[in-house]
Amino acid sequence: MSARAVKGIVKGVALAAAFVLPVFAASSSGPAPAFQLSGRGGKTIDLSQFKGQVVMINFWATWCGPCRQEMPLLEDIYKKYKPMGFTLVGVNVEPKSGDPEGWLSKLPKQVTFPVAFDVDSKVSKLYKVAGMPTTVFIDRKGNVREVHISYKAGDENLYLSQIRSLLKE
Repeated sequence: MSARAVKGIVKGVALAAAFVLPVFAASSSGPAPAFQLSGRGGKTIDLSQFKGQVVMINFWATWCGPCRQEMPLLEDIYKKYKPMGFTLVGVNVEPKSGDPEGWLSKLPKQVTFPVAFDVDSKVSKLYKVAGMPTTVFIDRKGNVREVHISYKAGDENLYLSQIRSLLKE
């Protein structure tokens, strides 16, 4: 086999892997950017209120199919791990908070984790959100540890693995 053919095969495998493998950051990228956002029911959600907990921030939108698919799974994860020092904050990235509020109220399973509204995309920009959904894992010390972009069935197992690992630290 020629060197050119091998090079082509390697490129093809690398390209295929980019579409199959979930996108995770390799390691900690420093302190999580602080933020305050308006939340459901007019409550202010401040990242600092979760100091000392493992935090999962999930950036989502109602128009995002994968976001809609993972929402009930996120609720299950939140309920299971909340007593262990874990919280999940959903950050909606749409320009009107009323639209996502209405969408959330129609879900068959009530969302009980905190939901914030990033109507001007300031927090999304702080976290360099490049696609929907984007999930950020923050350790108890307040450092970003992993970033996962997109969602496909089964990714919740990666979320659970990351949460368990961070809770053990």
